[in-house]
Amino acid sequence: MRVCIVGCGAVGSLFAANLAQLDDVEVWAYDVSQAHVDAINAGGLRLVGAGEVVGRLTATSDAAALPACDFGIVATKAMHTDGAIAATAHAFAAGAVATVQNGIGNEEVVARHVPRVIRGTTFPAGKILEPGLVQWDVKGDTTLGPFEPQPAAADEIARLADACTRGGMPTQAVADARPAQWRKVIFNASTNPVGALTGLTHGRVCERPDLRAIVSALVREGTAVAAAQEIELDADPEQLIDHAARPEVAYDHKASMLQDIEALRPTEVDFLNGGIARFGRELGVPTPLNDAITQLVKGLEASWEQR
Repeated sequence: MRVCIVGCGAVGSLFAANLAQLDDVEVWAYDVSQAHVDAINAGGLRLVGAGEVVGRLTATSDAAALPACDFGIVATKAMHTDGAIAATAHAFAAGAVATVQNGIGNEEVVARHVPRVIRGTTFPAGKILEPGLVQWDVKGDTTLGPFEPQPAAADEIARLADACTRGGMPTQAVADARPAQWRKVIFNASTNPVGALTGLTHGRVCERPDLRAIVSALVREGTAVAAAQEIELDADPEQLIDHAARPEVAYDHKASMLQDIEALRPTEVDFLNGGIARFGRELGVPTPLNDAITQLVKGLEASWEQR
């Protein structure tokens, strides 16, 4: 089996390094960071923290160099999905592509370029410390299922899930991946922007009653939008939020949106809170708090122009 990780940032690196532990999986990684690519090819892809792993794989910043792959795993930021999959689509002409990205709408973008798509949701998280070195902050499960308009076959989904699990990334293949996806979207949209706007880690957000109340209000809006689609979440986002706030889980973890804000990078708020609000408008479900959060984060982004 040959798998290509499209976007070897923190989450993509977790999949790449762990899958590279398997003798029956050949791993390639495509990333635009030449320094990261060079470090991976020179010394392997090293994970530290929640797991100590060194993955030996082939990385490239030249999409044309990618061979034909059985599977792709897209792990770029949501705003980069179209460019990344457009550049690499030739490698998946006969393969299936999974997205494990944050937010809503990535599958639709991927489906414009490849024939068979897998809807994915993953909870592991980390951050790049330096080229070739990634800190694994949070372990967690991954769910894979068909993207209904252009689904991969059930046996393909099961095959990829099995490889991820054997490599060290526990993954479940399911018939309907929307409950897991919306559970994560609501989790992220309720916690990430609050951390990004305050500069607080997940645990510190949750230990303040005033901020935890905002988180819960965001959960209620997101859950209402999911319910309007007749999606029954596979877990209670409130319980997941409190579980992640425990010291041994993700108390000190800086959400990806906070990492983006600190690095003066564009955030994924349009695909998280903005995505929930967009679905809400289409379904007639009010989402005033998600609208407000979206504009606050975008206003913070706009402030960088003054620096």
